[in-house]
Amino acid sequence: MDAELFPRGRTQIAPGAVHVPDWLDPARQRALLAACREWAHPPAGLRTVRTPGGGTMTARQVCLGRHWYPYGYARTAVDGDGAPVKPFPAWLDDLARDAVTDALGPGAAGQARYDIALINFYDAEAHMGLHRDSDEKSGAPVVSLSLGDRCVFRFGNTETRTRPWTDVELRSGDLFVFGGPSRLAYHGVPRVQPGTAPAELGLTGRLNITLRVSGL
Repeated sequence: MDAELFPRGRTQIAPGAVHVPDWLDPARQRALLAACREWAHPPAGLRTVRTPGGGTMTARQVCLGRHWYPYGYARTAVDGDGAPVKPFPAWLDDLARDAVTDALGPGAAGQARYDIALINFYDAEAHMGLHRDSDEKSGAPVVSLSLGDRCVFRFGNTETRTRPWTDVELRSGDLFVFGGPSRLAYHGVPRVQPGTAPAELGLTGRLNITLRVSGL
């Protein structure tokens, strides 16, 4: 329900990992959604990611700045249409830095510019297994923004895909930042909650925008 009996507050999930509810107001959510829809168009648009073992990820993805594929980065959509990856706009660097400062404090973003975005689209059946964001050459915090349907976000430990982990409900507009000792923690999305997106957003499904420093 919209009126919370107990309003959601920011929570430190683990050292260096912070959940900030409602970080994006409705207007900023709409603006980010409009940008994501533009980025999803070909060339180098929304694609299905295939794993080295021959499987496919259920969440579809588009990249900015550099193209991620299992398990590395390229300048072109090497496992898609082969087109040059779309540029990473400077305003996303500003957004990422503001997010890290709000979540972790001044100076936490470091000096290097954010230069990669991985944008994942989840339909009602999509999920993401536990994994680490370990293909970057930088330890700068990862910024994760949610639009659309709610999801269960599972944030684990740095050693193994097994417990201990913490399940967090992410809603449209929520921010999750993880860096420092939690930068290489395993995390994933076991399920999406269909039909829970704000009606005024006009999105069926969930978008997750992760912003990173490549260090490349």
